[in-house]
Amino acid sequence: MTLRKDKKKVIGEHFDDERIRSFLDYLPPEGVDADFHVLEKAYRGMIAENFATFVKFFVDAGRNINAKGPDGRTLLEQIGEHSQSEEYAEALRAAGAK
Repeated sequence: MTLRKDKKKVIGEHFDDERIRSFLDYLPPEGVDADFHVLEKAYRGMIAENFATFVKFFVDAGRNINAKGPDGRTLLEQIGEHSQSEEYAEALRAAGAK
């Protein structure tokens, strides 16, 4: 990612509920499950606390917590390979992810 010199990279930004809910509206690329896409976007774009809130909104909206990505795995299955994903995985498991 290229940053302009007058811009600071923001890491660990805390979102309000409106900003967290906005991730539900992301449209997937062609051929990607919409539910998987928004889960992955939230995982990659949020700190664990925000992600846990997002997962609650996601489930309340009737979305599929076990949606599969293009490789046929759920987000929980994918992030199991990531070294710092445990808090994210806990949020997914608490919502019924397998």
